[in-house]
Amino acid sequence: MAGKPTVSISVIRRLPRYYRFLGELSKAGINRISSRELSERMGLTASQIRQDLNCFGGFGQQGYGYNVASLREEIAKILGLDKKLNTILIGVGNLGKAILSHLDFGQRGFNLTAVFDNNPKLVGTAIAGLTIKDTDQLVPFCMSHPTDVAILTIPKAAAESLSERLIQCGIRCFWNFSHYDFALHYDDVVVENVHLTDSLMTLGYRVNEHLRANRPDSED
Repeated sequence: MAGKPTVSISVIRRLPRYYRFLGELSKAGINRISSRELSERMGLTASQIRQDLNCFGGFGQQGYGYNVASLREEIAKILGLDKKLNTILIGVGNLGKAILSHLDFGQRGFNLTAVFDNNPKLVGTAIAGLTIKDTDQLVPFCMSHPTDVAILTIPKAAAESLSERLIQCGIRCFWNFSHYDFALHYDDVVVENVHLTDSLMTLGYRVNEHLRANRPDSED
């Protein structure tokens, strides 16, 4: 029997955007919307939206469009927002603090259970309702508290040195800000890499291309 078709990562990356736009529509009191209207708001084609949603069953009705609240609920289920994945964060520097301060993990399907750092000045202090633990306690904690996901807001070298301990603890899923490439060293891992500097350089390229395209021809 053929397995379930794999949904492309490009489609999956668009789902949070659908979820966000549908939330804005709901707040504005809009109860239903067509793929054409949604495409105009999102800057996608109506065909693209239908193709994306058809990967998961479609959800629309011909002549009616999409029920905004129902579609948002279905996308929430697809994204696993109704789950509670036990999650730890390692590295409570500036980036780690910003993530802990501004993200509502519980609303996104993640149950933040512990945070770790090796800075003695931070260990024992509180953040996001949790007491920061020393990274020396990482293995004992994970052995007694099953952990699904590790968020790494630490330097690449630190992630490399911790990787074996994390894998041995049974952690196979990472939100990785460290630039350490788990996929090169370990099989059967799920990694979402976030490279802020890469994103900034990509922006730089796009800005320069935009400026070149819109720069008036210079006169000799």
